[in-house]
Amino acid sequence: MAYPDDLLSDGERVVIHKHPHWKMLLLPYIVLVVTLGVGIWLTILAQDLSWSMVAMIAIGVVALVLIVWLFLVPFVRWRTTHFIVTTDRVMAREGLINRTGIDIPLSRINSVRFEHGLIDRIVGCGTLIIESASDEPLEFDDIPQVEKVHSLLYREINDNPDDDFKAQQRYQQQPPVQGS
Repeated sequence: MAYPDDLLSDGERVVIHKHPHWKMLLLPYIVLVVTLGVGIWLTILAQDLSWSMVAMIAIGVVALVLIVWLFLVPFVRWRTTHFIVTTDRVMAREGLINRTGIDIPLSRINSVRFEHGLIDRIVGCGTLIIESASDEPLEFDDIPQVEKVHSLLYREINDNPDDDFKAQQRYQQQPPVQGS
């Protein structure tokens, strides 16, 4: 799914657009399966009771609350979290009702690094750490294929034609070095 073009500036194009890694949905899916299984089991047990209709409604309400709170909310949070690298900036957006975002111009990025432990390496994700002109580095957790994203971001930063143009201007303004 491409990022909306109307939010990009003229000449800017999306290089990478990712959601967090699927591992953050693992626990919510387990909760969904367990809740449905336990709900069905309790419903089967409750059908022999004299007040079975009340019991089934109570089981259904509890199951619905658990599914919404422990499955649906994390799923919507995952789906509405975006990590985008364009030709001009790095953007992070998250939220559905309370939307937050951050934009970092590529020209302000000092360094990019990644970290991933054993589990992250097994599932193919990691933390991307971007150091910019701000005081503290920004950490983006659960980025899928973090090494590839790191390489592409590094390439975008160093292959920025504006930087090449600026460097060429500085070089032309310097007086030639005299030999001895």
